[in-house]
Amino acid sequence: MTVITPIAAERPRAETGLAARLLARDGFAGTTAGLAPGHVQGNLAILPRDQAADFLRFCTLNPKPCPIVGISEPGDPRIPALGADLDIRTDLPRYRVWRDGQLVEEPTDIAAHWRGDLVAFVIGCSFSFEEALLAAGVPLRHIARGCNVGMWRTAIACAPAGPFAGPLVVSMRPLRAADAIRAIQITSRFPAVHGAPVHLGDPRLIGIEDILRPHYGDAVPVEADELPVFWACGVTPQAAIAAARIPFAITHAPGSMLVTDLTNAQLAAF
Repeated sequence: MTVITPIAAERPRAETGLAARLLARDGFAGTTAGLAPGHVQGNLAILPRDQAADFLRFCTLNPKPCPIVGISEPGDPRIPALGADLDIRTDLPRYRVWRDGQLVEEPTDIAAHWRGDLVAFVIGCSFSFEEALLAAGVPLRHIARGCNVGMWRTAIACAPAGPFAGPLVVSMRPLRAADAIRAIQITSRFPAVHGAPVHLGDPRLIGIEDILRPHYGDAVPVEADELPVFWACGVTPQAAIAAARIPFAITHAPGSMLVTDLTNAQLAAF
């Protein structure tokens, strides 16, 4: 039996991937950080079949920010490999609808936008490795605060493919030096969900001028005895889709992921 126990009105609890998806179907529109511990979470990109091949090539050329964990058949809202009871149209808390590179809507379901030529890509998310970090005693401030992780566009360019190009987007977690070392060791085991950090220390070295002004998500302060630690982020393909100005696309809203039935242990490399 699926059990969903609310911690507070604004922060429910879900112990399984299905429970998290049912929350989204029932109208939960918050961040999925901390939901369904142990289960793989994924970023979402939905494109017409005409652009799908170029997008797949973009992901292949940029595996650090774009590790694919699932792809749908054209027009099929299901991805059985990620969950038996899964509907890509309803099972994320919030979506983004793009037309000609412009964000036009942030609905809580996309049934009205679904078409027979759409292909859904689910891309690994750093939320997935956070369980392993917490289990090792590595504190994650955004989870403790119940907010979203901060994300920034960097000065690091991705390899282009067809119309898709743009900067690497990173997420940041502030950690003390000893915890940062442990985080590198732990997340290196999860290449399918972004793997090890891409940078730690001075954010200006990767083109981030103000650590308190993320481009996506929420600002999380870095204390004097901490280092900002940056991981490649699955919002990267969203930025590439916007820059490509293709006629139509759908993505997840930052922090609102698809929670799958896969376990993080299944994706661990060693």
